[in-house]
Amino acid sequence: MTIRKYLAFLLLIGATFAHTVPASAQAFQPPVPAPDKFDWIQFTSGEWLKGEFIALYDGSLEFDSDQLENLVVDWADVRQVRTARIVEVGLLGEAPVTGRLVVDGDSVRISGDQERTVARANVLSIVGGETSWTSRWSGQVTFGANLRHGNTDQTEVNTIARALRRTVKSRVGLEYLGNYNVTNDVTATDNHRVSGGVDWFVTDRLFVKPIGVEYFSDPFQNISQRWTISAALGYQLVDTSRVDWEVSFGPAYQHTTFDSVDVGQSEEEGAAAGVFGTNYTNELTSDIDFLVSYQLLFTKPEAGRFNQHFVTGLSLDAVGFLDFDLTFVWDRLDKPRAAANGVVPKQSDYRLTFGLGFDF
Repeated sequence: MTIRKYLAFLLLIGATFAHTVPASAQAFQPPVPAPDKFDWIQFTSGEWLKGEFIALYDGSLEFDSDQLENLVVDWADVRQVRTARIVEVGLLGEAPVTGRLVVDGDSVRISGDQERTVARANVLSIVGGETSWTSRWSGQVTFGANLRHGNTDQTEVNTIARALRRTVKSRVGLEYLGNYNVTNDVTATDNHRVSGGVDWFVTDRLFVKPIGVEYFSDPFQNISQRWTISAALGYQLVDTSRVDWEVSFGPAYQHTTFDSVDVGQSEEEGAAAGVFGTNYTNELTSDIDFLVSYQLLFTKPEAGRFNQHFVTGLSLDAVGFLDFDLTFVWDRLDKPRAAANGVVPKQSDYRLTFGLGFDF
């Protein structure tokens, strides 16, 4: 057999073998899922996950999977997104766009009344689901308790609850901190703080708070009730997938009703004030979050002069939707008002609480 015939024979055998290789031995090409009643995301690793698209904020995508429950992943780790439901997309320097979403690499397509294609770098935020008032809420509730019976009967309950409603241009925040302690049938602690506010984003970082409201009560600080109404201008100093840091400053008005006062003193005090606040959060790891919140309100001496509220803590993922939360709270009133018995409350109160929290 000549060399030419030998080579032709080898080519014939190779071609025949290629046509007889079973399909299972050929390179696997996964199908691209078509959204039906589920939303889909694909990671940069090539893996697909179906479920419900919740939101994209600050470089973090929130996704709800039936099997893996609520997930928060880095936006940089997501290659594709395909939604079956309508979403609202916030764009840099433009009005929000509503429609079904397809993200493929650096390209983003929104199919609504009109189809729009934009660069991925121009997407600021995405909110999934219907645009009803209740559909945008998320939050966390943490409970701590200490029960003791015997020589000392003690019941202590600590509660921290936070709720947030976000759209591509606004957010509404609510917060409650409460502490209650009864020892041997005597109330030793009974304080409550409720606050809420609305933020409107003028740009991707600059926001206006047209109104903020806070209610505070603590008879042991000689405060029956204290109301604060404020407005502020704020700015996000850091806005990354792991770290958020914002500051705000504005005018306020505070009205205090004291629990008891000396003879001849007014039971109420109202005064104009200024308020400064900052909030810092850091996702230290995938399981540990760190937060710091500080608020300073300054007003006339008769109303307390400097009123400071500081909260910091760690939240550790425990089991499933449960978190283990460690929180430290410091409240300080520079000039507390003396009670009717002449006792002046201490300027500072400190609390360290441990509790279990769950997200919703």
